[in-house]
Amino acid sequence: MSVSAELSAIYQNHSRQVLATLIRLLGEFELAEEAMHEAFALALQQWPAEGIPANPVAWLVSTGRFKAIDQIRRKQTARRYAPMLAEDEEVEPELDAPAIADDRLRLIFTCCHPSLAVEAQLAMTLREMCGLTTEQVARGLLQQPTTVAQRIVRAKRKIRDAGIPYEVPDKEALPARTATVLQVIYLMYNEAYSSSQGDAIVNVDLAVEAIRLARLVFDLMTGQMPTADIAGLLALMLLQDSRKAARQDDNGSLITLEEQDRERWDQSQINDGLQWLDLALAQGPAGVYTLQAAIAALHAQAPGYEDTDWREILGLYDVLYRLSPTPVVALNRAVAVAMCNGPQAGLHLVDELASAGKLERYHLLHAARADFHRRLGQTGAARDAYQQALALTEQAPERAFLTARLQALDNSTKN
Repeated sequence: MSVSAELSAIYQNHSRQVLATLIRLLGEFELAEEAMHEAFALALQQWPAEGIPANPVAWLVSTGRFKAIDQIRRKQTARRYAPMLAEDEEVEPELDAPAIADDRLRLIFTCCHPSLAVEAQLAMTLREMCGLTTEQVARGLLQQPTTVAQRIVRAKRKIRDAGIPYEVPDKEALPARTATVLQVIYLMYNEAYSSSQGDAIVNVDLAVEAIRLARLVFDLMTGQMPTADIAGLLALMLLQDSRKAARQDDNGSLITLEEQDRERWDQSQINDGLQWLDLALAQGPAGVYTLQAAIAALHAQAPGYEDTDWREILGLYDVLYRLSPTPVVALNRAVAVAMCNGPQAGLHLVDELASAGKLERYHLLHAARADFHRRLGQTGAARDAYQQALALTEQAPERAFLTARLQALDNSTKN
């Protein structure tokens, strides 16, 4: 692999880690973001000749920090940053692996400060923690990009002006902030589990990081508050993550749940997830993460797709929808209804969702609708729905899968 390719991989997998530590060291999002990009630019110039450092993340952090200090001095804004500059002259910052790893947890709690609106907390954390574009964040939150962009700008300004500390809060403040942190980790994992763009279905490093952060939150909260929701989230992520090796073939093509080789599912991870689910259920009552984990467990424990207990899954979705009546939960429930009562029943529910207009930019709604039409033999309607889904996704494997479905429809029509 070339140095530029390795640097690109480091950017994809570790740039948010670099950014989190630079925010700790520099105290401002904008300054840290500029410093991070300057560090990567310098690496692109130097590494081909000098080689990749033994600890590239620490190198990038240290280089970005010095670049930021140089920028401050050049712009003659040292008075504002005088305390930081004085400290930098005397103290070498912590750049060891544990300190850098913990910076991402600090960043989550900073972005999820209660003085910020919940919508802003979610938008900013997805932007800064996952490195998503504003458009991707908007798609994940089912909102308009301009609205999301404004929320992120206002949130960063409020963190700066209010002097919101970059730290994990004390034990007394932890319980009130945990629900939003869990929601952020959940959304972070969703992006990892089904990346919104690129050539891979699963962003393995982001998934591992989401699971690691959830474990850290569980350890923080043990003894402080009930941990059923945290255990449920861990169960959900581990059970879903256990299928990652079977979700894409050697050519990069998407493999549906129905067609996956279950021998490739990670049984040790399934067992770990089931233990966390048992812990969540024992603490009760079951929340939204625990219910989703219970659904994932039924898939994980079925010997084959045809053995899946869809009636039980539908019952769990009924309970989940009462707790969280979101359009996405309704869409997933419609798929379960179709598996129990036939594609026409599922199509009726999906058409109702589409008429409401809440998921019109969500490609999976159109993909589900296309599949129901396909199974009903309604080729023209299926083709239209597949084309709508194709227009709304940027992920290469999903685009290839939808294109293959369209080609199969065309071939069936010709025959």
